[in-house]
Amino acid sequence: MSETVRSGNLIIVSGPSGAGKSVLVTNALRSLPHLKFSVSYTTRAPRGKEQNGVEYFFVDRAGFQSLIQSGDLLEWAEVHGNYYGTSRTFVDNLLAQGEDVILDIDVQGARILRQKRTDAVGIFVLPPSYQVLRDRLQRRSLDDTIVIEQRLKIAREEIHHYTEYDYLIINEDLGAAAQELQSIIISARCRIQAKMHSARSIFATFGGMDAKDS
Repeated sequence: MSETVRSGNLIIVSGPSGAGKSVLVTNALRSLPHLKFSVSYTTRAPRGKEQNGVEYFFVDRAGFQSLIQSGDLLEWAEVHGNYYGTSRTFVDNLLAQGEDVILDIDVQGARILRQKRTDAVGIFVLPPSYQVLRDRLQRRSLDDTIVIEQRLKIAREEIHHYTEYDYLIINEDLGAAAQELQSIIISARCRIQAKMHSARSIFATFGGMDAKDS
């Protein structure tokens, strides 16, 4: 039976900066069909080869305030001195098409979003240790020492929120962690609410939910 009419799932991925969320999400997007990335709005400047409309929609603070006032943000938060927000229209359009939507957002935004979308799947990514996290932040050379120390300080607080999520991935081995993320997404597609439309179509061939044995 065709799965083109199935309900899309909202997949939330959170964790400390440097835990490897972006790499895991990118791997999942490359490997799984019908999985789309939620492109968030942010006021921070692009890093490296990031492109507007691909990794983020880059806007200034005035533009971000306009999005807040219009009510188009499912959630928004200030993180590391910059604003980040999830577009309601962007997400809902994809879900309505039966696409799964994956978000890479901080614990603050995830909490707000899960209050509004209680059926969302929450996944927390942890590094194997504090030292590994520090090493990863230093190796990627995207921030100066002061910013790295700030990120580590925030990470100490963020990790305490892992129990608010449905799944926990410890990103020690990238291949294993990537497989775990993809397995969670695939399993979410088999939840009752995700299969409801298909199930009703099948029930119709049996005479409907109220059909009795003759």
